[in-house]
Amino acid sequence: MALNIKIDFKKIPKAGRIAIAVAPPVIIAALVATLVVMPKTKEIKNLKTEISAQESEIAKSEAMAAKLDILKIENEKLKKRLAELQEQLPEEKEVSSLLKQISEVAAKSDVDILTWKPEPKKAHPSGIVAEIPFAVTLTSTYHNLGYFFSNLTKLNRIVNLSDIKMTNPKVQKDEAVLSINFKASTFSAVKEGGK
Repeated sequence: MALNIKIDFKKIPKAGRIAIAVAPPVIIAALVATLVVMPKTKEIKNLKTEISAQESEIAKSEAMAAKLDILKIENEKLKKRLAELQEQLPEEKEVSSLLKQISEVAAKSDVDILTWKPEPKKAHPSGIVAEIPFAVTLTSTYHNLGYFFSNLTKLNRIVNLSDIKMTNPKVQKDEAVLSINFKASTFSAVKEGGK
């Protein structure tokens, strides 16, 4: 049973013919807009948001990369400074070389070291260094003692002097020779882990 429908377009009013002619393209345009354009527009908007976030991340990364060179230079400066400071804080095994340096300064200053007695090592309150004290007795004239102390400040090691006592002046060759007692302290770097 075949369906045979005939429509005579001439009998349809002009407004109806226009509606029939315009309806299919409008329906197709609406379907295309709903099924293709709107999802793609939403996808484009999401992609633009992602691109914006990635551009922001790239800008942050570029700023960090620009700072990296500066930080590398600062790191090198800090490493050099640390090396300089570690020179001033000998390891405990290097304290004997410090004693030799002080003996050389004493000879150069015309000071006679009579005793150099190590005392027990002490933990410094900072926890970064250990104090290594020595009791020192020497003889010298007042001026040579000043020269000796001045030369100690020129060593590349930290040496603190305390409890300085000058006694028993004796006249030798028209100069007063003093007996001097003091405590000298140097410091050694504490190895990580406190050992």
